Amino acid sequence: MRILIFGPPGSGKGTRARLISRLLKIPVITTGDMLRDEVSRGTEIGLKAKEYMDRGELVPDELVIRLVEERLHRPDCSGGFILDGFPRNLRQAEALDRILGEMGMELDLVLNVVVDPEIVVERLSLRRWCPKCGAIYNLKYDPPKVDEICDECGARLIQRSDDREEVVRRRLRVYEEQTKPVLELYIERGLVREIRGDIPIEEIPREVEEVLKPYLERD
Repeated sequence: MRILIFGPPGSGKGTRARLISRLLKIPVITTGDMLRDEVSRGTEIGLKAKEYMDRGELVPDELVIRLVEERLHRPDCSGGFILDGFPRNLRQAEALDRILGEMGMELDLVLNVVVDPEIVVERLSLRRWCPKCGAIYNLKYDPPKVDEICDECGARLIQRSDDREEVVRRRLRVYEEQTKPVLELYIERGLVREIRGDIPIEEIPREVEEVLKPYLERD
């Protein structure tokens, strides 16, 4: 299956994408992770992207499209994939149509994770990240055993610059303005199914399996 997953920052897209990846044995392609990797390695793309990410703005289309196109051509995507964080606007959606068309593929499903914006602000502004091993915590819902210290490796946790409250609210405005028109495009194509982003974590597997069931039975 070839799946897109939509939802504002902090809606739980990543959790659901990883679950689907395990169920279907297909890779998750997360543009945010790819861009952060470029930033951490100090590549040309990473240095350019960091300027935008630190301001809570979207990275220019040409950089993101280049990364995604290269990733989709890798062998592990031949049996399907989950795209998380792409496309974010109509130009990127057009680019994805072109890429998939050239590869003889088409989308099967677009999942839209729906959640109240204030829940997103709370989740992200309280999120902490381990710069050493990549573990993620929430100071309210999933805190480390020792304040601000990673349970896994003992490194001091940090707040990413794009998780500050003022940046989160700016990211939500950008999402509303630029990404929702893309979702409307896929609604018109009949590809969109909505899932809730505010349910307890233990209920997520059941909801995801329920949404995927008709597509698995079809195959």
